[in-house]
Order: sequence, then C-alpha cells, then structure tokens
Amino acid sequence: MIFSGLEIAQTGMSVQKYRMDIIASNLANVNSIDDNGQPYRRKVPVFEEVVKQDGKVTTSQVRIKEVKEDNSPFKLKYDPSNPLANEQGFIRLPNVDPMREMVDMISAMRTYEANLTAFNTHKELLNQTIEIIKV
Repeated sequence: MIFSGLEIAQTGMSVQKYRMDIIASNLANVNSIDDNGQPYRRKVPVFEEVVKQDGKVTTSQVRIKEVKEDNSPFKLKYDPSNPLANEQGFIRLPNVDPMREMVDMISAMRTYEANLTAFNTHKELLNQTIEIIKV
C-alpha cells in the first residue's frame, strides 16, 4: 500500500513508452505497402483502467487493452505509371499522417514525464518519511 503511488506512476510510464513505440512504428511505415499491394494501416493503442482493491484502499492503474488498426481511409496519390495503380491511375498509400503522429509523440512524452515526476516525488516523500522515523 505504501508503494502504490510508485506502482501507479510506473504503469503510466510503461504504457506511454509502449505508445511511443507504436507511434514510431507508424512513422516508420508512412510509405509502406506489403507484398500484396495493401498499404500499412495506422495502429492505435487502446488504454483501460485497472482498479486494485487493497483492504480499504482502492487504486487505479492503466494498461494497454489492445492495439487497434485505424479504419480511416487510405490516402490516394495519382501515379498512373505505378504498377499498383488502379484503373483511374491512383495508388493507395497508408493512412498515417506524420504531423498527427508527431503531436501524439509529444503528448506521450509529456505524459511520460509527468508520471516520472510523480514517481520521483513519491520516492522522495518515502525517503523523507524514513529519515523522520530514524530520528
């Protein structure tokens, strides 16, 4: 129970790290098309709350429930010389918007930093409590 604050902040940092990994994968595949001519579909993490009951104390943590594919439409690019072009001369490109991914990356980094600050603050309070008890 005394370490629950550390555990809560740690789970927050953990899911934000995983979120950044997914965003990095999206950015790496901004122009990827598989062997069947299908564009990469953007991935999005889905978070869920995990409630823990420890006696009279209830704490909430977060975890990644699943990683879904974004069903937004693919981008179309006019390139009639491309072998993957349809009858109208358009090819389908991944539905990854680099600007959106960068905004999500900044959000994930700031959330990670906020959880790290909470972790360090809780750790410092525990250290100060131990020092008070020693006296």
